[in-house]
This record gives sequence, structure tokens and C-alpha cells, in this order.
Amino acid sequence: MTIQQLKYIVALDEERHFARAAEVCMVTQPGLTIQLKNLEEEIGIKIFDRNKVPLTPTQLGTEIITKAKKILREVDEIRDFVVNEKNVLEGELKLGIISTLSPYLIPLFIQAMKEAAPKVHFIIKEGYTGHLMRDLETGAIDVAIMATPTGNPNLIEHVIFKEPFVAYLNQSHPMANDEFYEMQPGDKTELLLLHHEYCYNAQLLDICGLKSSDKIKEQFTYDINSIETLKNLVRAHLGFAIIPKLSTMNEAVGLFKPFKEPVPVREISLVVSDSFSKKLLLEKMNEAIWNCLPESLKKDFSYRKIRWNDSPYFIKAVSKVS
Repeated sequence: MTIQQLKYIVALDEERHFARAAEVCMVTQPGLTIQLKNLEEEIGIKIFDRNKVPLTPTQLGTEIITKAKKILREVDEIRDFVVNEKNVLEGELKLGIISTLSPYLIPLFIQAMKEAAPKVHFIIKEGYTGHLMRDLETGAIDVAIMATPTGNPNLIEHVIFKEPFVAYLNQSHPMANDEFYEMQPGDKTELLLLHHEYCYNAQLLDICGLKSSDKIKEQFTYDINSIETLKNLVRAHLGFAIIPKLSTMNEAVGLFKPFKEPVPVREISLVVSDSFSKKLLLEKMNEAIWNCLPESLKKDFSYRKIRWNDSPYFIKAVSKVS
């Protein structure tokens, strides 16, 4: 027994004619007749007396049609409930965000979402890429703002923007006074990375053309989780860093330099599980993030997907569209 079959018998009851009922249901008359026959055979009861003109329900058929109408009303109520839930902009939402983006985007995002969805209470959690993917799958968080593509078939990604990387240099670097940064032979051994941020590190190693970080900075070992710490190490002449553009928003131009084309970028997306249903809220979040971005980040970049250690997380631009 299917919802469609129940719709057919209700239409037949209202029209009392096979051809008209088929037209109302937007199905062929033979198709409707076959479905009615299948339903009657399944339940073992004749719903309509075909010998009467106009078509007339049997006594038990009348009771079945009454119940079918009730079921169809309840189906419509479920549909209306789901539509309403998808569009409601209130309640609690658990949001995860990668730690290399959170300090710079979250203050802007919160202000924008206060206006877009004032009745939504956000619980925000910083995390690493792998942790956020796991939390999305287990339901520990509802939405994540992170670098994509994740390569995870159970997650759905809604791209928001492409964030360029910039080089962060100390004043003694050979290119400190140049307009653009180009990789120097001595830079590869001076690259500073973040501990645990494997996705982020892999992007940087690819930008620098390195296969591994094993021989970088042999003179000391460190466990750093903050881009701000990397900046301070650069200022102390202990290396150089490649950092996301948003992390330089509140700094005067000088220590950071844009790359010459091709410009390396990372793709930032709203990521949800395949069961997430609050589509309107996602649209509001996407719009709020985009609107609060600096104008320099609203440019389009052409890019190609690259791989690192068989993990399809990383992207690098091949040209910039003006």
C-alpha cells in the first residue's frame, strides 16, 4: 500500500470516473486502473463497484476512503512540519570551525548572524580538520566552517569563498621590500608549520614544493597550534610562514606579501552531514559570512585540486581572475 494509491482512490471517489480521476492525478487511465487493482488485491477487498454508473464505492470501500483521506491530511501535516522546520531561524546550533580561521572570522561572523538570525543560539567549537569531520558524522556538531574538499562522501560542502595565502616575512628577508613574494631557495628549510594541523601543513608544503616537513628547522623542535605564535617566531627571525589572508586583517602592510600569480588559495566551505535539513539557516550563514568578508577576499580565483599523501583536501590556484 502506497501514499500514491491512497491518492488515486480519493480522486476516484471525488470524480466517480476513471478518465477524470486519471487526469486529476496526472497519470494514464490504465496506470490508475492497475494501481487500484493492485491495492484491492493486496487488502482483499473491492473498494469500488465497477458495475454501477457513476462509479460507486462499496460499503467497506467508503470506510477505507475515509481513512485514506485522514492519512493524506496527516501526510500533508508532516510535509508542512518539515518545511517549517527547515525554514525556522531559532533554536540552538553547534558550530565547529578550524583553528586557523576561527580567530579572524568568528568575530565578524557573530556580528553578522546577530542581525540575520537573532533567535539562533550558536555554540562554537574550534577544532582540527579531522576532529570536525568526525564530529559532523557523529552529530557532536551541526555545521563546520572548514577547508574543503574533505573527500568524505557522508558530508555535504557549500563553498563560501577562496582565501589566498600570503607570505609572512621578517625585515631581514631578501624580499621584505618587494611588492610580491616568490619562493627563494633558502626559504624551504625556514618554513614554520603548525602542530596537528595536517591539512593546513600539507597545503603549505605543496606551495613550497616540499614532500615532507622532516628536515625543516632541524635546529629546534616545537609544538605550535597558533598562527599568532608563528608570526612572533617570524618577527624573532626564526623562520618564515605562509598564512591565510584573513589572519593579516589588522596588520599594516609590511611583514606580509602577496604571492605572484599563480596565487595559492584554500577553499572555505560550510560543511554538514547528509542528514542536515535546516537549509534556510545555511543560506543565512553563507550570506552573513560573505557579506562580512573584506572586499579583497571577494575576488574569484581559478584553481585546481591537488593531493597530498592521497588525501584530496587541498587546492592551489593556477590563475587569478581580475
